[in-house]
Amino acid sequence: MRIGVFLFGGVEMTDAGPGGTEPTERRYDQAAFDHAHHELLACGEFAETLGYDSFWLTEHHFQHEGYEVVPNGLLFSAFLAARTSRIRIGTMFNVVGQWHPLRLAEDFALLHNLSGGRGILGVGRGTVPREMLPLTAGMVSVGSYDNPTAAAADARNREITEEGLDILHLALTNERFRYDGRHFQLPPPGIPDRGGEVRELTLVPRPRHPYETWQAVTSPPTLRAVPTRGLGGVFWLKERHRLAADWHAFADTFAAAHGRPLVRGERRMLVLNVAVDDTRARAMAAVRAGHDEFWRFLAPYGWGRGYVGPDGHPAGGGFVPTLEDSMAQGPWAVGTPADVATHLAELDELLGLTDLVIFPGMPGDPYPRVREQMERFAREVVPMLPTRVPVAS
Repeated sequence: MRIGVFLFGGVEMTDAGPGGTEPTERRYDQAAFDHAHHELLACGEFAETLGYDSFWLTEHHFQHEGYEVVPNGLLFSAFLAARTSRIRIGTMFNVVGQWHPLRLAEDFALLHNLSGGRGILGVGRGTVPREMLPLTAGMVSVGSYDNPTAAAADARNREITEEGLDILHLALTNERFRYDGRHFQLPPPGIPDRGGEVRELTLVPRPRHPYETWQAVTSPPTLRAVPTRGLGGVFWLKERHRLAADWHAFADTFAAAHGRPLVRGERRMLVLNVAVDDTRARAMAAVRAGHDEFWRFLAPYGWGRGYVGPDGHPAGGGFVPTLEDSMAQGPWAVGTPADVATHLAELDELLGLTDLVIFPGMPGDPYPRVREQMERFAREVVPMLPTRVPVAS
């Protein structure tokens, strides 16, 4: 089992939880952002020291609320790669519609090569219209629970993302390429160059090492598209039985598309929120404010839809789980090291895990607590996991 660490990369907050300042009213200064960036580098270095296989951050923009303040995961990864020697580094996720796909391909290839093959390409469709529209000159948005009239924009986002993924693959794997799609024509026709016309392109550089591409899987269309394309799927924040259904449906779609079955856990990654303490009560008390702040952040975008509601049916977009809901339904493993190891053993039995990424830092957590959680999981939980293997692969 390969085990990684994923952090939102936010600022430290003194008022996290339901009684704190309304998120839209929060305004942090540049010193708070700078502090978070340096603390995140320290977390990445510590993850390597602890033996984790990978370290992941997000790509987000304009978040004065302080939840996610790293706008460029690839640039951050380059700094972390220079300070480490073994750990693999990825972004959950590079939002394809916010990038020109060739710029994303170039930047990833450069990171991957200079790090000695330690880059992981994470791709997704995005969550926040406030981020996408300014960065795309108003041309690309995304649907969300608080943006219900955006069905057409969301469909356009999916088209652009799929074309962007086509281009990424072509550019990263071919000496010469061209692409003619609905949204991209590469190279555009009629480019003069030294007395001739540009008819194909060559990405400089291309990856010199094998690399993995992982995509967020949250909706039924993406559950079909990702395994059909042959990418890895990342699963997060789903009630355990709904998670298992999607996990195995992913494998079935892959087998139908590629003519071979997936082996146990292949091309599927689970992200699990964790909190470890000496007793379950202490762990719950320590993580409750962060859990609730997590949902103050993400519930408006409809992320509660992965849960089961009080009526036993899939929850609607407005569902806001309690910590007890999150523990009972599976997305949060909270308790003693033995509690967390048992939770993971049950998920391993249900799914078959080969790629696990823990989420040990809640929005607003002080970074010393984040590193303490990383250490406790590595030193106290991992030795009890069923596979009995080191954290690193």
